[in-house]
Amino acid sequence: MKWQSTRPYLRRLLGPVIDIGAYCASIGLGASSARSQLAGFAAAAAFCYLPSVLARGPGDRAPDPFVHVHLLAVTLLAFFLRSGVFAMLTGGWGWPGPAAIAATALATLAVVRPGYAYCVSYPRWRLGSGDGWRAGAVGVVVFAAALRLIYSGRVELMPEETYYWNYARHLDFGYLDHPPMVGWLIGAGTALFGDTEFGVRSGALCCGAVGSWFAFRLTRNLFGEPSGLVALVLMQALPFFFLSGMLMTPDAPLTAAWSATLYFLERALIAARREAWWGVGLCFGLGLLSKYTIGLLGISTLIFMLLDRNSRPWLRRWEPYGAALLALAIFSPVIVWNARNEWASFVFQTSRRLADRPGFALHRLIASALVLLTPTGLAAAGSLLAGRNPQVDGRGEPVAQQRAWRFLQLSILVPLAVFAAFSLRHEVKLDWTGAPCAAVVPALAFGIVHYGQSALAGPRAWIRSAWTPTILILLLIYAAGLYDLALGIPGLGYGKHAELVPVGWRELGGQIDGIAEKIGKADGREPLIVGMDRYAIASELAFYGPDRARSVARTSSAHLFGQVGLMYERWFPPAAEQGRTLLLVAWDPEDLSAARVASSVERLAPIEEGVLTREGGVIRRYYYRIAHGYRGAP
Repeated sequence: MKWQSTRPYLRRLLGPVIDIGAYCASIGLGASSARSQLAGFAAAAAFCYLPSVLARGPGDRAPDPFVHVHLLAVTLLAFFLRSGVFAMLTGGWGWPGPAAIAATALATLAVVRPGYAYCVSYPRWRLGSGDGWRAGAVGVVVFAAALRLIYSGRVELMPEETYYWNYARHLDFGYLDHPPMVGWLIGAGTALFGDTEFGVRSGALCCGAVGSWFAFRLTRNLFGEPSGLVALVLMQALPFFFLSGMLMTPDAPLTAAWSATLYFLERALIAARREAWWGVGLCFGLGLLSKYTIGLLGISTLIFMLLDRNSRPWLRRWEPYGAALLALAIFSPVIVWNARNEWASFVFQTSRRLADRPGFALHRLIASALVLLTPTGLAAAGSLLAGRNPQVDGRGEPVAQQRAWRFLQLSILVPLAVFAAFSLRHEVKLDWTGAPCAAVVPALAFGIVHYGQSALAGPRAWIRSAWTPTILILLLIYAAGLYDLALGIPGLGYGKHAELVPVGWRELGGQIDGIAEKIGKADGREPLIVGMDRYAIASELAFYGPDRARSVARTSSAHLFGQVGLMYERWFPPAAEQGRTLLLVAWDPEDLSAARVASSVERLAPIEEGVLTREGGVIRRYYYRIAHGYRGAP
């Protein structure tokens, strides 16, 4: 009897046993560790996991073609996730291969079994309606969170992230191009986890969790718990929120603060809770410490209070003004920093942007919304916001529902209208429309649940049916992209602008450090390394130098030759570097032969070429040149 009772458990371990055995066999044949774990997964999936689930059959039902599509999707997602686990254990934690593959095989079993079982039980999953959709929604949330957590420490940092890491190495109450929150969070993360990729990104992971939690609570308050759960899924799946919850940029704390401020504003204005104003002041102030654009949410709130009859009495009460004073107190260190630095940051974000060369960019603003929300999300948002205020059956009074919907509409449309007006004459950035989309998520979630409970035809039916494939495709793109960045997909290159991809920076840091060391031995003083762009090369070389403390002190940017260097202009004033030997690093050799370079130094050595490789393939080429006797910017 005991043997009979243990047989099911032993049968479940067959997959991990095949996985480990195939890995060891592949290693024995001379394959790399990364390729061997792929062979292990392929063997376990082909000879155990897939045959076992397909053998169950559909029972009395006719086979559903969607089952095979969903099984393929789960197989790919499980592989990409487990590859991240293996890379983390071997590369990050230093586990030996056999121990790492054993833990990875068990983790694979924990993902594959429930994933396959769900595909068989619910072949036609619809987010927000039908049988089993809640379990599928929880699975999406857990998978997306695990994907970010695992790969955040394995993918090299983006240039923006290393630039903000330099903020943390020069902690202050303000910076030229942003408020200080991103630097403070990176400083806290690296103090806890070291100067590692995970240490830098730990703050973004926390901000993503905070933003998702408040989006769930806001949507649940307005439209019910099913819509709240759908909002949680959207906060993991939509491109902007997935990336802002992993990449450590000012958008990470801004999005968390924007989502939290919306929640407390709803509690104050719609639910009429006086104590919620303290939450508004706190979160709005933290948002101002993150990025100035949250001020647009304050404008939309004021417009709502003026238009909404039930909210106007708040203008005669002290609580909103107390919230404003609290936000101002939290933001005051940035004001003090600006006052001491010729209002540099405020000027940079206002008059300096307005002084840029005029150009029509509305099409780019629309394209950014398509990228950040996906075509499905943008079409759904347009359909919902252009329609009449919806009625949520059985939830609250119709007047309160209409007020809540108007609150969301203004919170979305006012910031977008400002950006649209700006784009008519000026360039816009991809991420500008991201954080305001925190107000779009509750509306999208409501539409998914509400329209899933009613018979639809026409465009809304098409939009409704597009959400499931959209979410699956997005998860596959994220998983495959992170896998490629961390481990590399054989035969897949890095494109024309490979310098924008977070691959090869560690190797570049090691090569440049070796060149600088040789120059230092010859000259008796180590050179100042100069990345010949705004900040990307300098910041990446500072982070990926073997000795980070030394790298930060000897790495600067092209502002030394009259170009824009943002905070490097303050960290490395040209006058303080006169007489230095410089090691110039660029992606384009023309950047090293420009007239401004020759006029700024006494003598130039010939241009040399270096190459960065990965798994035997070329990632990118770079160029460097030694400049003697720096004389100052032209």
